[in-house]
Amino acid sequence: MAMGAIRRYAMVGIVLVVLVLAILYTLYAMLWLHPMRSTMRLLPVQVSPVSASIRYFGRWDTTDRSDYVSYWSGAYLKTAFSGRHVKLRLREVADLFVSIDGGPNVPYRQVKGVVNLTPVPLSGGDHSLRVATGSEWTSIHFQGLILDVAARTLTPLVSPDTIEFIGDSITAGYSDSMNGLSSYAWLTAERLGVEHEQIAASGICLSSTAPSCSGMDTQFFKLQTLQYPDSPLWDTRRDIPDTVVINLGTNDYNHGQTAEAFELSYLAFIQNLRQRYPNTPIYVLRTFSGYMELPTRAAVYMLNASGDRNVFYVDTTGWLTPNSSDFNDGIHPSDSGQNKVAFYLSAILQHRHAGEV
Repeated sequence: MAMGAIRRYAMVGIVLVVLVLAILYTLYAMLWLHPMRSTMRLLPVQVSPVSASIRYFGRWDTTDRSDYVSYWSGAYLKTAFSGRHVKLRLREVADLFVSIDGGPNVPYRQVKGVVNLTPVPLSGGDHSLRVATGSEWTSIHFQGLILDVAARTLTPLVSPDTIEFIGDSITAGYSDSMNGLSSYAWLTAERLGVEHEQIAASGICLSSTAPSCSGMDTQFFKLQTLQYPDSPLWDTRRDIPDTVVINLGTNDYNHGQTAEAFELSYLAFIQNLRQRYPNTPIYVLRTFSGYMELPTRAAVYMLNASGDRNVFYVDTTGWLTPNSSDFNDGIHPSDSGQNKVAFYLSAILQHRHAGEV
């Protein structure tokens, strides 16, 4: 009896040991022999604004490493990524235009939080992304990207050259279908295949001495637009453009600025720019309506005579037809008018004429 009981207990023990070993082997096979990922590795990839694979154009406040903020119209970021999905993370409400793989600029109105840019999954492989703000009245509070599991950001394709456009509502694309993205400034740079910045604000004058008008001669050197009266200064050393284009004077004329004061303001403004951009060609446009044409030309000629041969007056006469579909309201170019300007201006900038053009 005792021996029989011992044998039975021994058999039960052997069976239990075999069962335990079988369970352990099954767990081993599941964890190591099959390609399962840990819970951590299954999470989507979070990309910070500080990623070296994201490039920023225009004026961005980067003091908060978790929240980069854009100012002025036409500011944008570029990156590239792998995977089939991409999402934006935004801290504040914004109006955006998004282009994926060089496609059309898709509008996203009044979006905030996590914004899905690929409700329809992309094809496999690598993709490019550009996110822009068209309006001077909105900022991008960019807190990063969300990508697929195991996806990654890639170095984007960017031009080594940048054009900086300085102007008023015309340069900001006021009254046009996509605002800054419909402006001659954006369109000209896109034609040339270069990066670009639009430091432009509706209603702004060139001269701070114009009656009841804020002047670009002071606001240009600030990080933010006129909406921010306490804006900090902008460190122009952060981003020296390869070309500068200025289109100012319409609001000075409408605010009753004298030609003499306007000419002196233009001289001082360009000399101030030259201190910061010692080797950059500066192209000064005749306003499309011809306002302040003579003092604009005179300021450029005076700079040329004083030895700065890298400032050029651009005569825009005939580019746009008054009282036609080239304008929305007699002053602001329409979408088609902006395209005309881009056609003429890109041809000039491409060839970098010497002297008057």
